[in-house]
Amino acid sequence: MSYALAFSATDPAERWAEAGDAAAALVAGERDGIANMANVAALIWQAIPDLNWAGFYRFDGTELVLGPFQGKAACIRIALDKGVCGAAARLRATQRVDDVHAFPGHIACDADSRSELVVPVIANDRLVGVLDLDSPNPARFTAADQAGAEALVARIATALAS
Repeated sequence: MSYALAFSATDPAERWAEAGDAAAALVAGERDGIANMANVAALIWQAIPDLNWAGFYRFDGTELVLGPFQGKAACIRIALDKGVCGAAARLRATQRVDDVHAFPGHIACDADSRSELVVPVIANDRLVGVLDLDSPNPARFTAADQAGAEALVARIATALAS
């Protein structure tokens, strides 16, 4: 079965709302968290412009491990005390970074990345992992992008945990 996804909104908040609706529909009834992460990463890659990486890192109880994504090959393991993803997981708080080169301890998996948005995925008070979005554009991610990504993740977090 294939899914014909079309996104018509140009306003970031509306685009994220469309992506959230589509993500909820994609994961509905599917119990496999990795399959759901794969579909959601592909959906975000299609829906959100100006990205060079979109995907998930899964928390294995000790560190973040590469999960489903769209983009160039990536770092496989990230300690919680390293980089933007590690900070989001450790603090359980979204990290929106306008210039990754100015972020202390940034991990340069892709030298083309200039800005990053990382949202922790938390289900039933348990850290599942993080949604990581990178862009080659400085200051690509706005407050509307952050709110939209957080809402999308909150809406489907339990489907990513299974």
